[in-house]
Amino acid sequence: MTKIENEQQYEWAVSRVEELLPLVNDDTPAGDPNSIELELLSNLVADYSDEHFSVGTPSLIDVMILRLSEMKLTQKGLAELLGVSPSRVSEYMTGKSEPTLKVAREISRKLNIDPAIVLGV
Repeated sequence: MTKIENEQQYEWAVSRVEELLPLVNDDTPAGDPNSIELELLSNLVADYSDEHFSVGTPSLIDVMILRLSEMKLTQKGLAELLGVSPSRVSEYMTGKSEPTLKVAREISRKLNIDPAIVLGV
C-alpha cells in the first residue's frame, strides 16, 4: 500500500498502528519488522489525516474572539487595552479593516496571539 485510499483503509491502518505501538519502543532495532511496519503505517495514516482532516490555520478574527472570551474581555475593554477606539476594534473583528503594524504588535503581545496569525502569514 503506497497511499490510503478510503476511510475503511484508514480505520484498519489506525487499528494496526495501535496494535504495533506496545510492541515497539526506543530499544527496538530499526530493522525489526514491527518497527518498520509501524513507521510505514504511521506515515500513511499521517498523510491521510493531513489530507482529509486538516483543520488549517485559524483566522485572526477567530483567535481574537476566542481570546476575548478566555480573558472575559469586551470589545470596549480590548479597545482600551490596545489604545484604539471601540469602532476600530469592531472593524478588526468584522474584517472591515486590518490593524496597523503597531496595533498588530499590541494584539500579539497583549492577547498572546502568535505573530504569524496576527500578520496572516
